[in-house]
Amino acid sequence: MKALYGQQNSPGEEMTFVFQERENLPPTRDHDVKVQVRACALSWVDTKLLSEIKLKKELVPVGREISGVVLEVGSKVTFFQPDDEVVGILPLDSEESGVCEVILVHEHYLVHKPEKVCWAEAAGTVQDGLRAYTALHYLSQVSPGTTVLILDGASPFGTIAIQLAQHRGAKVISTAHSLEDKQYLERLRPAVARVIDVSHGKIDVAESCLEETGGLGVDIVLDAGVRLYSAEDEPTSKSQLLPHKHDIITLLGVGGHWITMEKNLQLDPPDSHTLFLKGATVSFLNDEIWNLSNVQQGKYLDILCVLTKHFLLFHFRPQLDEPIPLYEAKVSMEIVQKNQARKRQVIQF
Repeated sequence: MKALYGQQNSPGEEMTFVFQERENLPPTRDHDVKVQVRACALSWVDTKLLSEIKLKKELVPVGREISGVVLEVGSKVTFFQPDDEVVGILPLDSEESGVCEVILVHEHYLVHKPEKVCWAEAAGTVQDGLRAYTALHYLSQVSPGTTVLILDGASPFGTIAIQLAQHRGAKVISTAHSLEDKQYLERLRPAVARVIDVSHGKIDVAESCLEETGGLGVDIVLDAGVRLYSAEDEPTSKSQLLPHKHDIITLLGVGGHWITMEKNLQLDPPDSHTLFLKGATVSFLNDEIWNLSNVQQGKYLDILCVLTKHFLLFHFRPQLDEPIPLYEAKVSMEIVQKNQARKRQVIQF
């Protein structure tokens, strides 16, 4: 039985991916669930985060979002029984690679999968759903009548965030990074209030948002990273499609929430003063927090349960690529790690 792992020989070097032959699984422990994996979504591996929290190892397990069928349960497992269909996210410190036919998972990282949701959709939506729910429910309270700006709305995460915000009754504005993205966003139903095409660099995002809101600004901004410096000073690797941090502060309304995924965000005193005058908040979106403390376990499981119900009841449509066979997993993971995949890549067994 083979499993996919990533390895990085030295810091800063590109990660390479290898299949390793696995020995037989150890005996099922009291709270373990043995799962036959049916689908596994591929996500970018944050090697810097793993190093910072002392989880870096020679071989890093790849593929954490899984869906499958329960084969066997430990003696103290109460939530599941054999033949149950499950979906979940393996924790950061997991020794298991999700790109493997059979794995052992602690019962607290799994929830039941609705019968009418296919394997690929369940695995391909759970991580983005968790991130969107964390942003729009815990870091801000999206509600009917609020205006939400979701940057790069055609990304897998942006697509789910748009649908969740609309389900809560919010008015959504989104940016598109290409003509294809713009056309995709314009086809979404319910319709997005405004799609701002930033692919040519000619449209001012802040001006467009203020125009759409009658000069009041947006209530919630959900970014996909921001530029910290001017175009001349920005590192070449940084996408010029991202808005500048000053644009975000300008378009934010009074009492607004800026939810950022920019881990190196720096705010100068004038920026902080503007946010103070608006009574606005800045929150950092790190969906790994739920598994970094056992105190959050109950909330985490509740989120996963809510998400699986949303899949079924409200027909959320994830941005998925065609299912990928196992033998192409290595090549697909290399594309994901280079941030070259615009749709969620899912391995189907």
